Amino acid sequence: MYPFNVRVYGLLINEQQQILLTDEQERGYRFTKFPGGGLEYGEGLIEALKREYIEECAMEVDVISHFYTTDFFVKSAFDKSQIVSIYYKVKNITAITLHTKEVPFDFDGYGEPAQSFRWRSLDELTAEDVTFPTDKHVIDLLKKNV
Repeated sequence: MYPFNVRVYGLLINEQQQILLTDEQERGYRFTKFPGGGLEYGEGLIEALKREYIEECAMEVDVISHFYTTDFFVKSAFDKSQIVSIYYKVKNITAITLHTKEVPFDFDGYGEPAQSFRWRSLDELTAEDVTFPTDKHVIDLLKKNV
């Protein structure tokens, strides 16, 4: 039996038309993705996304709209589960106090897990800016809708 892994991500675009990305290092892997993470048992999707933004970004967000749900097979890079990802456009409702970097994987300190954030202009954003196949697809969709 192969389990499903449900993930939820928020697409946060600031007034300068930049989108927030997170660079992470975990289990010996380095990857870039949108902020968000796994659904915990007993949570709804929006509740999980709001929790992830508080935990990762120290900010509260409101969901503006659903953007995309995975519609093709994606195997996890970390285990044998099938990934189902749901993406929402979000806006911050508390101040953005997050310390962002200019260089990918510019972590403060050493060890794992490690995480840093950066803004990427929508004009310059490409599928190569992220690691996972669903995120790449979302960037293609974003570029078509901007």
